[in-house]
Amino acid sequence: MTKKIWVYDTTLRDGSQGEGISLSVKDKLNIAVCLDRLGVDYIEGGWPWAIPKDMEFFLRARDMNWQNARITAFGRTRKPMEKVQDDENLLAIKKSGAQVATIFGKSWDLHVTTALGTTLNENKQMISESIAFLVDQGLEVVYDAEHFFDGFKANPDYAIATLKAAVSGGASWVVLCDTNGGSMPQKIAEAVTAVRKEIDIPLGIHAHNDCDLAVANTLSAVSAGCTQIQGTINGYGERCGNANLCSVLPNLEVKLGYRCLPKGHIRRLTKVSRSISEIANVVPPGNQPFVGHSAFTHKGGVHVSAVVKAPDTYEHISPQAVGNERRILMSEQAGASNLRCKLEEMDLVLTPDAELSVMEAIKKLEGEGYQFEGADASLELFLRKNAGKYRQMFEVEYVKTLVEKRPGQDSVSEAIVKLRVGDRVVHTAAEGNGPVNAMDNALRKALEEVFPAIDRMRLSDYKVRVLDEKEATSAKVRVLVESRDGTNFWNTVGVSTNIIEASWEALLDSMEYALLKDKEKPGS
Repeated sequence: MTKKIWVYDTTLRDGSQGEGISLSVKDKLNIAVCLDRLGVDYIEGGWPWAIPKDMEFFLRARDMNWQNARITAFGRTRKPMEKVQDDENLLAIKKSGAQVATIFGKSWDLHVTTALGTTLNENKQMISESIAFLVDQGLEVVYDAEHFFDGFKANPDYAIATLKAAVSGGASWVVLCDTNGGSMPQKIAEAVTAVRKEIDIPLGIHAHNDCDLAVANTLSAVSAGCTQIQGTINGYGERCGNANLCSVLPNLEVKLGYRCLPKGHIRRLTKVSRSISEIANVVPPGNQPFVGHSAFTHKGGVHVSAVVKAPDTYEHISPQAVGNERRILMSEQAGASNLRCKLEEMDLVLTPDAELSVMEAIKKLEGEGYQFEGADASLELFLRKNAGKYRQMFEVEYVKTLVEKRPGQDSVSEAIVKLRVGDRVVHTAAEGNGPVNAMDNALRKALEEVFPAIDRMRLSDYKVRVLDEKEATSAKVRVLVESRDGTNFWNTVGVSTNIIEASWEALLDSMEYALLKDKEKPGS
């Protein structure tokens, strides 16, 4: 029988401690729904005593229908020399209505005597009494042994004694935490093996990524006997983050044959990763393994030629196994195989002579500074035009930008746009926070009355690169624009010695691509 590994997600608590991440209660609930649909076993919602917003999350979550996950409240052991029934932190966990309580305690004698300022024996009593109190309230209790691996290295007998205190209190799980993220995989395995000889309840692993080893340490712990994995989606977390479940889960399920999620749910991983990055307002790294935009992307002509014949020549798993997709890039390094793959994706056909002409045109444009590997939308428009499969939906008659700056006042930017849509002429103007924003607003204003789909898209990123720095202010620049419509994103490019013209070219492509895709939707 396939061995089950229990998945404990702490994106809403540990993940939200990452720099630049701030989640509202609504955000947390939306993320929890994504995690539940993915099929994780535990969702740690936050610390109801320490953060009022987290208590609101629990009170709202308990009225929702959860299909796969058990909602878990986080907290600490009681304070030294205090009674558990008077501890506001433990009482808040009870009040939250969560089904599961996760509390952390000290495993490292240095932390007990220095951070807590109490005795080693009192710390063990704090652990066992706190867990027993929550068990008496009918909760399943997960015990997070904070700094366990550092504590085990310094004083193994005491570190294991704290775990035994958790077991005596009635904990269902003991989770070994590499809180500082400094442990090596071999040492993780050795410690887990030693603990298994002393502890007879299931073990878990909670790894931080300060040495870029959180995923490796998690896999090592599982191989040594841990059956619960803790981590966050996209590796969010304090300092360098937590074990990235988007890497841990496919490694365990697809590579090693464990059962982590309900059957077939691993194919939802890419969508969940990207949905949560949108909610958290964090741009995901393209090179993230398994779920990244570039994870199954091929650029070199030799690579593409081989992948077309046999995908496993350059892909360690099928992209579809985790819900991702293969991408073929076009660039000056691309060969005929790249072009044919892109044409096939778009259901376009070119004659051999036309293919050769397009390849030469792309290489010429890239020599002038264009970069199509990062601008798939501009590339698609270019190929459609060459294949005769492009219909221009509007024509720009002119665009004018004005920037006014008076002493002691903020600058004012305005753009004036005149378009022709069929027999209709649209002439409008708009202000903006700079000339590029003004052009975006004016173009959107001119189009949205005729094409309502424009209202759904937004410019989400804007990058400018100087291509020949020696030319100083007269240098050619490349502008890359990323646009989103809530579910999809696309990139466009413009190049010119005039930054406004390059920006306009990229903006124009972005709008045209949005209208093209809206027109292709079923029912359009």
